[in-house]
Amino acid sequence: MNHIVTVQDAVTAFADWLGPTDAELDAVEAEMPTVRAEVELLDAQTLTLDRTPNELDTARLRRAQRRVLRERAALANVVFGRQSGGAA
Repeated sequence: MNHIVTVQDAVTAFADWLGPTDAELDAVEAEMPTVRAEVELLDAQTLTLDRTPNELDTARLRRAQRRVLRERAALANVVFGRQSGGAA
């Protein structure tokens, strides 16, 4: 089966304006510590799915949960700081 692609689709498929903006890339970069912390928490939770958590597992889970909370708070402070700084 032959697929028909219009010239417009072929031209705009690689247009520069289809990529993320600098502001979007900065927002993703600001969220990366939170994403890494959430992945660490998910890894710790995954380790305990098939067994009863021992002391080390429990400590790992608590540490990961605290890190997620710390990173979310830091991200919220950054976002709030940007909003209040721009409005003031």
